[in-house]
Amino acid sequence: MLPRAVWTLEAGVLVNSFGTGILVAFLVIYLHNVRGFPLGTSGLVIAAIGMAGLVFAPLFGLVVDRVGSRRTLAASLVLAAAGHGLFALVTEPWHAFLIAALAGAGSGAFWTSQPNLLAGLAPVERRHTAYAVQRSAYALGIGLGGFAGGLIATTSRPGSFTTLFLVCAASNLLFLAVLTAVPDAPPPARAADGSRQRGSYREVLRHRPFMGIVFLNFLLVSVGYTQLELLPVFAKNEAGVSERAIGLVFLTSAIVLVTCQLPVARLLEGRSRLRALALMPMIWAVAWLVVESGGVWLEATGAALVFGAAAAVFGFGECFHGPTQGPLVADLAPEHLRGRYWALSSNSWDLGYIAGPAAGGFLLAAEPLALFPLAAFLCLVAAGVALALDRRIPVQLRLTPGGHPAL
Repeated sequence: MLPRAVWTLEAGVLVNSFGTGILVAFLVIYLHNVRGFPLGTSGLVIAAIGMAGLVFAPLFGLVVDRVGSRRTLAASLVLAAAGHGLFALVTEPWHAFLIAALAGAGSGAFWTSQPNLLAGLAPVERRHTAYAVQRSAYALGIGLGGFAGGLIATTSRPGSFTTLFLVCAASNLLFLAVLTAVPDAPPPARAADGSRQRGSYREVLRHRPFMGIVFLNFLLVSVGYTQLELLPVFAKNEAGVSERAIGLVFLTSAIVLVTCQLPVARLLEGRSRLRALALMPMIWAVAWLVVESGGVWLEATGAALVFGAAAAVFGFGECFHGPTQGPLVADLAPEHLRGRYWALSSNSWDLGYIAGPAAGGFLLAAEPLALFPLAAFLCLVAAGVALALDRRIPVQLRLTPGGHPAL
């Protein structure tokens, strides 16, 4: 069983990701279809969120190691609320880039502190379950947020998007309220003489197995999660899918993930973490080819059904990420450097959210039907990288705890 503090933290993640689901499903549509920004520029705004996270996450990694995860997480939620709410005021591209920087700073602080707090609250032997629950809570919130956003937003009423961004900001503040019931993670053990253990980013960068995991996660984010965020604008502009149907597509992905996540986590016990991570992008490659078929041959309702099927496949693939990548980062990191490790892990997401939307946005503008076949091919490349990394991980960390070795 997981401690009550873990479940409370996961409840906050669910609430917070509800707002995130609204943002990721409709931000590109808002910037392109409502504010009239070119698709390439809209993609760059999404990338700017990742760029800000890339810059700020290492700074917040130092903060986590000095003042703790809980305080840093609280600060991240305030920054995110301000950034997300201000998107409603965007009228020019430079407004969007400034606000994206603020939201990105909050994101960098969040993904440095929140997973670290979870690692400290969950027993080592149950971390894979804790991170699986986190992935379920996050995905369910994303799906419900995307669905709710589809019921609220329509490009015929630009003001409806203001409501979306205010709801998103409110979800950040509600998580802040939930956080008052969550204790901080235990502090790192002190050196033999009682002093605080010191460390630096140089030690982290020299840890080759960990840096390999960082690179792999960058690939997975670039060709997976960020392309899912470009699916709504592809669906609307290439296949005439409505906002409401787009919300249902996101909800479908979330329902599949939430339904399958814990059974998959149990199935992975005693099995290779990296082979599980290799299987995920293979499944995603299938999802992207299904998306391509819908965009080429179908429109409106027919296309929406195909995109929903692809989202279901994608959601099942996601089930292999939560129980493997996060716990592996936590297990590789020394306690006194865990904030820095999570900062660089967060940077892998940031870099992915820079490369994926920027390249994808321009490719959508130039040749929309080329995006998802290319993403499928790169998913297979990511699978090869995961398999190559398997032998670089320390033997005692290669398998998910529990169960009996089978892979």
